[in-house]
Amino acid sequence: MTIFNGWFSWFSALFFSKSAEISIVGLQASGKTSFVNALGLGQWSEDVVPTVAFNLRKVKRNNITFKIWDVAGQPKFRTMWDRYCRGVDAIVFVVDAHDREKLPTARFELHSLLDKQELMGVPLLVLGNKSDLPDFMPVEELIRALDLNTIRDRPVSCYSCSMKSSHNLDIVLKWLAERAK
Repeated sequence: MTIFNGWFSWFSALFFSKSAEISIVGLQASGKTSFVNALGLGQWSEDVVPTVAFNLRKVKRNNITFKIWDVAGQPKFRTMWDRYCRGVDAIVFVVDAHDREKLPTARFELHSLLDKQELMGVPLLVLGNKSDLPDFMPVEELIRALDLNTIRDRPVSCYSCSMKSSHNLDIVLKWLAERAK
């Protein structure tokens, strides 16, 4: 029976696999690379180096291969975000849900990105990261603070998460999988 299961898994992966290309953007130190690492390793890691420009990573989860653009969030790189978001299956915007002072900047940068004509219709997933910290912003507050209700030209979802505990990682993976081809 084990040989049959192995053969069936190989056959299924060969003919029923999907792929999705996603871009991860957000302000510096919001947890973008930690999110990519959590997707790839299935767990959080403290060994994260700030991204310079971008990183490209392929992650295979079940029968889906994710091509992930992890784009730097420092001010000098934000003007490049739209280049890495063109033609993707989804944009993931990671925001530090604990750092309320950066929310106006995050809102401005998010809406500036979404105003690009070539990105119209690309689904948006907002992740309020660092929900394990005290006084983090719950999803309802993030939706208001980022004006997500005003976005009409694309599907929008918002979840809170914590890369340390992989909180909501399965829900996020399901959302991303639904956009796979």
